[in-house]
Amino acid sequence: MEFLESWTELTLLDLLRLLAPAGFLLVSMLLPSVRVARLAAIGVALSIPFVGELGVSPQLSAAWSALWLLIAWSAKGRDGVARRPLATTQAIVESGTVGLLLALALSALLVAAVARQDLSPEEARRASYGVLLLMLGFGDLMLHAHARRAGLAFGALGLGLQVLENAARDAQVLETNEPGGAVLLATVLAVALAVRVATSRERLAGTAWVSDAHDLHD
Repeated sequence: MEFLESWTELTLLDLLRLLAPAGFLLVSMLLPSVRVARLAAIGVALSIPFVGELGVSPQLSAAWSALWLLIAWSAKGRDGVARRPLATTQAIVESGTVGLLLALALSALLVAAVARQDLSPEEARRASYGVLLLMLGFGDLMLHAHARRAGLAFGALGLGLQVLENAARDAQVLETNEPGGAVLLATVLAVALAVRVATSRERLAGTAWVSDAHDLHD
């Protein structure tokens, strides 16, 4: 009950402020279009300055927004398929269903683990919010086989880790240093690698769809 109250005690404005990035990521996860992913990334970039739960300086918050604008720009790949796709539509639907179920199950387990901890309402809310962002990133990775969309997924994972780092730091008894840019740097590297892989697939196989990259041999 205390875990639920940590969310229900929020005003409507605070609830919208917190859930805006998660809402954009959820829409991107559920819809396959790369164009939708770009619009969602722009929405996340614009909403990040209002998410104080990141626990970073204004400079780092601006850097996070800039990263998400770059993610939106880098998602400008092709929606088409290769000349001879390997995976059938039925196989893609089946794998997507399994991925969604796994993401939901893992989300439920992690949220239940947070709810069982002896945390203050604010700490519980931030921890569960970080888990939510992480699971949206995992869900996007498992549901979509487009390499350019992986940049958005890694960005969501990075945001979730940043929120969890802030929650863990504030929960420590001993005084800790101000947050640095380690999580942001790791996220930038992961996004850059995803974009590099997508670019290589488009050049060699004609498409960034992983299941259609028939010209690549692992």
